[in-house]
Amino acid sequence: MYSKELILSPYPNIEDSIVTSTNFQADELLQAFFSGKSPKTIEAYKRDLDDFRQFLEASDMNDVAKILFSDGAHKANFIALKFRTFLSEQRRLQPTSVNRKLAAIRSLVDMANTLGIITWKIRIKNQKIVSSLHDTAGPGKTGVQMLRDESAKRTDPKGLRDRAILHLLSDLALRRAEIVGLDLEDINLVTGTLRVLGKARLQKETLSLPKSTTKILQEWIVARGDFEGPLFLNFHHNDNVRGKRLTSDGLYYIIKNLGKKTGQKVRPHGLRHTAITEAVRKTQAIGMDLTKVLKFSRHKHLNTLQVYIDAVEGAQGEIAELVAAD
Repeated sequence: MYSKELILSPYPNIEDSIVTSTNFQADELLQAFFSGKSPKTIEAYKRDLDDFRQFLEASDMNDVAKILFSDGAHKANFIALKFRTFLSEQRRLQPTSVNRKLAAIRSLVDMANTLGIITWKIRIKNQKIVSSLHDTAGPGKTGVQMLRDESAKRTDPKGLRDRAILHLLSDLALRRAEIVGLDLEDINLVTGTLRVLGKARLQKETLSLPKSTTKILQEWIVARGDFEGPLFLNFHHNDNVRGKRLTSDGLYYIIKNLGKKTGQKVRPHGLRHTAITEAVRKTQAIGMDLTKVLKFSRHKHLNTLQVYIDAVEGAQGEIAELVAAD
């Protein structure tokens, strides 16, 4: 644990200290911090913040705020660095878990900065993640929800586009190439369907959209406009690129940057893995035939079986609704 004696030194910058304000309460900051977030995300953040409280040996969040905010940016960043080291070397947590907990601290400090309580931010970098060819688990349901909450913060056209892309990845387990290859004419908001050209396919297949995904796509299309062409456009500052079809690399960086904001290392295919995992889990929970997941995942070596399953039971749309549901 970290020594409070080192933390609670005399204030070097009294104007940066919140503890001199008798009106400040940590619960007010937490209320603003949790506002607009889903119950699952709030629960995850509370666990991470409580880990930080225990690390500081603080009695409550007011005590945490006093320790973290009293001595300005230098001490706060030093505390965050010690917390990262503690999680990694003493608790031996995986880098993704360490980074998620750091993200909770950063986000809380960012909210305090936004509210004018402090004038600085946490600058400590994430724990380095060593990639693995065998890592196919994805960010998990909680990680996906954190990405959704982050993407929902922006309501400008770029934010609406990124949110629609995220939901196609996590609700329908679409691949990058399938998403960037979509045209406006491939979306039917009335029937709630999407036509996608799958991997190694010669013809587009029609997929059913969950109602929540249809609504998010509709919001993006309203912002985009109803002109023909690529569904997802590039917002790059370069005039030669802006307004053209979003590339596969561009989509990759959208998801990567969303992941960074939530303390996760996320790639688009990881979201597909999570969606398929959730499909298996949820179908098992309700006793549904697991072979239906094969249609949902659309693996090319099971084409024949997929056609039969879809013709008889329309499994793909049913599974998509389950995965998209909270």
